[in-house]
Amino acid sequence: MVCLNILNKMLISSPHPKSGEKVGKDTMGSHTLNALTVKSIAASKAVKLRDGGGLWLVTKGTGRYWIYSFTFAGLRREMGLGPLHTVTLAEARDKAEAARKLVRQGKDPLALRQEEAEVRPAAMTFGAYADAFVDSAVKAGRWRGAKTEARWRNLVEKHAKPIRAKAIGEISTRDVLSVLRPIWGEKQETAEKLREAIERVLDSAKVEGHRTGDNPAAWKSNLTHVLHKPDELTTRKHHAAMPYKDVPSFMKRLAEVNGVSARALEFTVLTAARSGEVRGALWAEIDMGEKVWTVPAVRMKSGKAHRVPLSVSAVSLLEKMKAQSVNDLVFPGVRDRKPLSDASLAKALRAADTGDATVHGFRSAFRDYATEVAHAPREIAEAALSHITGDAVERAYARSDALERRRELMQAWADHCK
Repeated sequence: MVCLNILNKMLISSPHPKSGEKVGKDTMGSHTLNALTVKSIAASKAVKLRDGGGLWLVTKGTGRYWIYSFTFAGLRREMGLGPLHTVTLAEARDKAEAARKLVRQGKDPLALRQEEAEVRPAAMTFGAYADAFVDSAVKAGRWRGAKTEARWRNLVEKHAKPIRAKAIGEISTRDVLSVLRPIWGEKQETAEKLREAIERVLDSAKVEGHRTGDNPAAWKSNLTHVLHKPDELTTRKHHAAMPYKDVPSFMKRLAEVNGVSARALEFTVLTAARSGEVRGALWAEIDMGEKVWTVPAVRMKSGKAHRVPLSVSAVSLLEKMKAQSVNDLVFPGVRDRKPLSDASLAKALRAADTGDATVHGFRSAFRDYATEVAHAPREIAEAALSHITGDAVERAYARSDALERRRELMQAWADHCK
């Protein structure tokens, strides 16, 4: 009689199934544990499926989610265990059993979960860490200037946008490929810089304890197996260069073009310097007595200060510019205290030449002249262009910048340009 009373109480307390619910035949109460199978879940279109012991699989919108239903302190409660596409049937049963154990111990699993969430710090996202990485680099002065910072911010904010919200400790090879593949082979240079940026950010995050394991953005023995670089011979774009034999006649035409931009272009050709180095040149960098222009490291691509020996023609041009100087810039722009734009030199080039030559291409013309006409040693010609040559040991011993030997070469080049 006592057993019958207990059974009746169990039947009365068990919730009645609603329409669309699948109820397994039981051996415990009204529903048996482990009523579901992987196949039955896949085959069923029911809104609610019951596994037993308070574990349900419910459909909300287009997703299916595991729910553990239980009573605590007289109140009916539901606890989410995760979506079906990330939590398997076996994992859902393990989670439900862990929650049941807490209920049997007189503990509310939902309240405990909330307490843990409040104590546990939020996972660092890739975007937040990448932004902090860039801020730190700028503050430490590790980069040459605003251009490098702007490039990095563009990479981590725009091109890496799809993975910014993901926890940095969970970034996988699949995530890295998701942002690289859309531009790989199309914007190859940007894609390669993006991969390098992600690799450096993830390396830093590992050092600071935000992630473990191998770097999913590493190239060697990793992405090299799935991403193949396009043929460099067909994808590399060189700056169109004027043949060095045509430079003298060009310089004569350029001399007839008025304006600061034309003079800056003349100086660029005579010194074989980069456009940005010339446009940012300050009078404080020029030593007219020693006939040397010292470009500070912050404006050099190599990140190291570079001394440029000035030919007679270059000094003469500077003297003319000094006579009409209006501020600290050797070649001032139209706006007060602003340097010339890169486009201004290109415009001066077009005024004196209608071909496809570029401003940067004059460095190539100088290099060809140095080899074919001046027969300058390779290390001297490369040093004149502020290129780093040789291996680490060779560079360690090359402590001199060979200023005087380069002076002879630059004077010969200036004489050729007349």
